[in-house]
Amino acid sequence: MKPQDIVSGGKATVTSLWIFGYGSLVWKPDFKYRRSQVGFIRGFKRRFWHGDNFHRGNDDLPGRVVTLIEDDDATTWGVAFEVTGSQVEESLKYLNVREGVRGGYLTKAVEFFPDGGDDDKEAMTAPVQALVYIATADAPLFLGPASPELIGAQIAVCRGKTGHNLEYLLRLADFMRQSCPRVDDPHLFAIEAAALAVVPYLLAVQ
Repeated sequence: MKPQDIVSGGKATVTSLWIFGYGSLVWKPDFKYRRSQVGFIRGFKRRFWHGDNFHRGNDDLPGRVVTLIEDDDATTWGVAFEVTGSQVEESLKYLNVREGVRGGYLTKAVEFFPDGGDDDKEAMTAPVQALVYIATADAPLFLGPASPELIGAQIAVCRGKTGHNLEYLLRLADFMRQSCPRVDDPHLFAIEAAALAVVPYLLAVQ
């Protein structure tokens, strides 16, 4: 059974599920889970191309958050969370509101590959099927590509009910440096540099 088929009438029909996070889920899952594992998926690149008018922005100034864009040559690193038993239904109910209703994301099944460099003896080594939330180009809040400078400036000034858009960016960049130190992410780090370059100007006008 595929991960995207596990919910029927709001009831989970499996007892174990992996959920892959590549944005705010890597540091703020906000649901109970049995274990987590750093790793990657193939065939997608992470991009700050999706708008956010709830968590990290508003209707007047939508923030920018990440989504996944199909790219056969790309990999995206993040964290997979295993939910079991009652956690399956609870996590899906929560995420369907957080990612689906408020974020405009759809679900998709992907193959998750655990980080082979993990020294944890209990860490899994074989790939697993996982559920991931993706915002596509036809989503109402999809903003599309822009230069790192424009995206960084937009992120620097936006804030939503969850907090500053800049916090979202910096936490994601920090996750990559701390948990995936061997992985380069030019898109993420270029936007981080652009956003931080704007901050002194914002402070000067306050």
